[in-house]
Amino acid sequence: MIAELWPFALALLATGLFAGVLSGMLGVGGGIIIVPVLYHSFRLIGFPEDMLMHVAVGTSLATIIPTTIRTMMKHAEKGAVDFVVLKSWAPGIVLGVLAGSLVADVVSGRVLMIVFASMAMVFAVNLSFVKDSWTIGDRVPFGFGGTAIASVMGFFSTLMGIGGGTFGVAALTLFGMPIHRAVATAAGFGTVIAIPGTIGYMIGGWDQEGLPPYSLGYVSLIGFALIVPATVFAAPLGVRLAHAMDRAVLRRVFAVFLALTSARMFMDLLAV
Repeated sequence: MIAELWPFALALLATGLFAGVLSGMLGVGGGIIIVPVLYHSFRLIGFPEDMLMHVAVGTSLATIIPTTIRTMMKHAEKGAVDFVVLKSWAPGIVLGVLAGSLVADVVSGRVLMIVFASMAMVFAVNLSFVKDSWTIGDRVPFGFGGTAIASVMGFFSTLMGIGGGTFGVAALTLFGMPIHRAVATAAGFGTVIAIPGTIGYMIGGWDQEGLPPYSLGYVSLIGFALIVPATVFAAPLGVRLAHAMDRAVLRRVFAVFLALTSARMFMDLLAV
């Protein structure tokens, strides 16, 4: 049994390192990578299909908590986090997370797969064709507009198991925020999303049978223990790279990865 788990453990450690670097560079919590890897890893081990996506999403949100906190602190040391925007959008994000947690508790794993695959393809197109210089406004909205955007971001991030960076960076740069400041601030969004989102998935899966060993609801403690040390270790490297290199090549590579991930999930959906 232990020999069979070694490839699983190594895959999660490697995923954690890659996710940590991306978290620091792009402001994403790493969930966009962690969710599909967890899903396919748990599937290979033979856990029930109907709860695989819930466990992958819940575990991903849990791993995002320490990663985004560490990433945000490193960016804050460089004075890059816009705490005014973070505090203004936080209530809307929490509202979206609560709504997403309630929906996740009643929908099937198939629905979560459709949401993840669809949004991953949208992100791939955004990374490929939308330039950082494109804007629809010259300042970040506050009040009702900011709350509405934040709520939508929190809702879909919770259903996908991702931090706020994937949505947040795109939203902030569209309203004229410089890319490095957007990346740093979006790391804070991830923390606001991940903590209540994780609690929601723990509660939602508390009475479920057939969960992986050592799980709290839909959160796998084994997956958490393997991924988090690697992401926390690698996140500062990503922050340094974010402030030192051109992100164009990384954006294209990441876009291809997302497109392939989306296509694979849609193939799995059609095969069911």
